[in-house]
Amino acid sequence: MEEDDSLEEEEIRYRAVPVREILTEIKNITGFIVDLAYSSVLFNDKEVAEEVLEGEERVHYLVTLLFMNTAIAVRDGEDAEAAVGIVRVATAANKIADTAGDIARIVIKELGLDSYITEAFSKVDKRLVRTTVLPNSILAGKTLRQLRLASNIGVDVLTVRRGKKLIVDPQGDTGLEEGDVLIGRGSDVGTVELDRLAKGELKKIPKPTL
Repeated sequence: MEEDDSLEEEEIRYRAVPVREILTEIKNITGFIVDLAYSSVLFNDKEVAEEVLEGEERVHYLVTLLFMNTAIAVRDGEDAEAAVGIVRVATAANKIADTAGDIARIVIKELGLDSYITEAFSKVDKRLVRTTVLPNSILAGKTLRQLRLASNIGVDVLTVRRGKKLIVDPQGDTGLEEGDVLIGRGSDVGTVELDRLAKGELKKIPKPTL
């Protein structure tokens, strides 16, 4: 997914996009920002919280676009019945995005949480890490397929931010560049290793232990 600088302008314009494509992107983003929202609270990370709010805005935009494309596709009663399910999914996605945004605003506005809540968050199996690929990192210039981070260190790269471009759920052919901001999810050890790899502190990708 790529952020659109003219998002505000596009919100009021119809654009023909397959409904399945919009639903897929909505699914990817909502799952992503829920993970980030909890992580932003756990680590009190305002930058991650800002990512959540950007994702929330993107979902709102996609839902509007979905409504437009669904409405224009309705030709008869049968189409209308099918559209009901799509509208329900879109409405639920909006609520999920809003909830994730509300969680992120707790961090941004420094409202604070009771200690028992953050303790509960800390017990999740997977951790998230946000790190930047520095010039001396071995990650720079390689694709995710070449790096095999998931199989080697047990970390999935959820997003790659390159300037104003945000790549959600990057695939194997996604290349990493100096300056890319990565958000990864994995074990405690794996997330630390990804951070050290991005910073150039680790010169070789650790191999999985048997």
